[in-house]
Amino acid sequence: MQNIRLTGIVLIVGVLLLIPFVAMKFTGEVKWTSIDFITAGVLLLGTGLACEFVLRKVKKLSHRVAICAAILFVLFIIWAELAVGLIGTRFAGS
Repeated sequence: MQNIRLTGIVLIVGVLLLIPFVAMKFTGEVKWTSIDFITAGVLLLGTGLACEFVLRKVKKLSHRVAICAAILFVLFIIWAELAVGLIGTRFAGS
């Protein structure tokens, strides 16, 4: 069961990264570089593995949900900052 979840995480990350890759073939509005794909892959895979770790180690369901929600929230904040500069750090995308 645990290896199936890890395989699922890797496959989902791969499918999610295929979306901008295919979009680049059909439109000029999506312009990702290899660094963009690497960054997105690290963020998505890291988030998936962190949630997998929580699912394996934390026993209480409410704690699992809360910790995974916090991990996903951090992913959203980082992604938004890199994309459009939500907070305005020097890593902002805009």
